[in-house]
Amino acid sequence: MQQVCKRQKVGVMGRLKITFRVMGRLVLLLCAAMLLLNIGWVAPSQANALAAVQGSSFVASAVRQVGDAVVRIDTERTITRNPDPYLNDPFFRQFFGSPMTPQMPYEERQQGQGSGFIIDAEGTILTNAHVVDDADSVTVRLKDGRTFEGVVKGVDEVTDLAVVSIASDEPLPVADLADSDQVQVGDWAIAVGNPLGLDNTVTLGIVSTLNRSSSMVGIPDKRLDFIQTDAAINPGNSGGPLLNERGEVIGINTAIRANANGIGFAIPINKAKDIVPQLARGERVVHPYLGIQIVTLTPELAQRNNSDPNSTMMMPEVEGVLVAGVVPNAPAAEAGVRRGDVITQIDGNAVTTADALQRLVENSRLGQSLRLTVRRGDRTQQLSVRTAELQAS
Repeated sequence: MQQVCKRQKVGVMGRLKITFRVMGRLVLLLCAAMLLLNIGWVAPSQANALAAVQGSSFVASAVRQVGDAVVRIDTERTITRNPDPYLNDPFFRQFFGSPMTPQMPYEERQQGQGSGFIIDAEGTILTNAHVVDDADSVTVRLKDGRTFEGVVKGVDEVTDLAVVSIASDEPLPVADLADSDQVQVGDWAIAVGNPLGLDNTVTLGIVSTLNRSSSMVGIPDKRLDFIQTDAAINPGNSGGPLLNERGEVIGINTAIRANANGIGFAIPINKAKDIVPQLARGERVVHPYLGIQIVTLTPELAQRNNSDPNSTMMMPEVEGVLVAGVVPNAPAAEAGVRRGDVITQIDGNAVTTADALQRLVENSRLGQSLRLTVRRGDRTQQLSVRTAELQAS
């Protein structure tokens, strides 16, 4: 009897354990269901917001606003090529024989292509200097199929900007220009242009960084602080607009890095606003210069150099701008600036980077006298340099 009761008791306990186990699982399932329901309640609002953005398609809206003002620019230029020097080399003649005709320089027609955009109702087009420089003929094609002969009004190689003019009896679409000083890292960036001959191509990205100097980009012959973007900028996009989400132009697509995928650069539109009037009048844009090659110097870099037994010079361990070279007969050379000098101030204002010094010189007036504070060895000197005009290469 006791064994029977014990078995019944064990059976009841087992059933209770099973019941509690099942109830525990039900509670867990209920909690999971509530969590999913809660997530499901939040997710639709997020999905709706995303769908609203996708449905409104701010990219399509922005492109519609400016797309008609974006133009394709076809150019032709005549270039002179020299014959292969090997054909006139006696050593190679014994293998290939003498050429049938004298090897003389010959001319060749070269075709190019780029983009631009109309900035006023008179038919003024903004583009890159390298798109139209030295072109014998310029043809401008609008999105609606109209074609015009373009006249290059002005080119500035230092900023890589150019103005082309077209004449039309009918109204022309005009792009709205933004204030590029208001652009922030993370803003939308929409590149529009005609890459590889494919008209009206649009790519989307964001503003990756601002004030990327041309020397850092690898084009030291320019004086620009670029907008960097991950929107694809391909050959043929040069001169086209970089837009914000409202369809306003924040920059001019200008450069890509061959060795870096997904990085493009645009000239801030405010830079173009400063010089477009001069270019449109056919005037030359003047850029002051000192005639020095410079690099940023920090105490750490100087210490590393000074501790190197193979170093050719000792550097003062200060923050400043190291003069790496001086152009003969340039203003800096005439003022007594020497290779190895470290410029720490201009007109009493500290300069700690090469880019900062370049901007100070660029913003000065032609013929203005700049007072440089220079460290030369363990001495500090004051030198006065009068700026001159930078000649295009």
